[in-house]
Parts: sequence; C-alpha cells; structure tokens
Amino acid sequence: MSINKYQPHVFVLPEDDANRQIANGFILDSNLNNRAIQVLTPAGGWQRVLEILASVHIAEMRKFPKRMMILLVDFDNQPQERLSYIQSQIPEDLIERVFVIGVLSEPEKLKRDAKKDFEGIGEALALDCSQNTNHFWDHHLLRHNKNELERMILSVKPFLLEKDRFKTSPLVGEKILVSQGR
Repeated sequence: MSINKYQPHVFVLPEDDANRQIANGFILDSNLNNRAIQVLTPAGGWQRVLEILASVHIAEMRKFPKRMMILLVDFDNQPQERLSYIQSQIPEDLIERVFVIGVLSEPEKLKRDAKKDFEGIGEALALDCSQNTNHFWDHHLLRHNKNELERMILSVKPFLLEKDRFKTSPLVGEKILVSQGR
C-alpha cells in the first residue's frame, strides 16, 4: 500500500538498521493504519538523518503540509543535548511536524536489556500506543522520550491508530465506534 500524500501521514527516518527494524515491528500492529505510515531507508547515522531531512524532506514537507516526520535516532547517552541540537536544525515552520525519538544509548543495549528482538521492541511500543499504556515506553532506556512522545501522540495518533476505533459488532455485523479517545 502506498501513502496518500494529501492525507495525514508520517514518514519514519531511522538512523540505522536496528532502528528500522524497531519501526518495522511497530507497523506490524494490527490497529495501525498502514496507509498512513512509511518507514524509510536507514540514513547511516544521526547526522545523516539531519542531512537527509535538510536535503530531501524539508522541501517535501512544505509541499505536502499533512506530512509529519519521526526521526528515529540513538541518543548516545546525551538525550537533552542531542534533542536540542537536532531540533535546532529543523526549520521553525516545520518543528511542530517533526518528532525526535530513540533509545537513550543504542538499540542493541535495549535489545539485550528487554530480551526482545528489534521487531519485538517495536511491537511492544505499538501495543502501548494502541492500548494507551506506557509499560514499554517507561523502560529506563526510553523514558527520556516522554515529552516528544506526548507531543507525537497528539499529532499522529488520531490518524495512525484510527483503525481500532471501529470494531465489528457481533450483534448487528456493522462497524461501531468503540472509542472517542483518539
């Protein structure tokens, strides 16, 4: 399925293959609107994420105002410094549509600590989002994302996790609205 560039959608730009696998695990969630999210090719480092954002996606985001970007980077144990630096490189008119999240150190450490493969980590994060919980997001290697996650949920969740708003009623066989919370 392809993205409709004229409807709300999000591109995920991962720093490396480990982050790409986490993002791919996230999009396996059955509640996710797969037509509204696309995981891009790994950039090859967090600085390359910024270079690709500047050279490709800034112009594209201005062309398609319903596009949002998630920059999936390693924070290398410098969460505030890394976040501040990356945000300083994002044009002011786009800052509300760009989110910067990632593991405090590196995904390999989270993989060992959580005893999950990268896709399993992504699945656990998506489950938290779809069930309005923070079990996995509260992991000590992820909780520094709290402010960005809250900001992202407000912007992305209404169209990204819209599929679970409607369930088929076993009584009448029609789709019914089961949640207004998204």
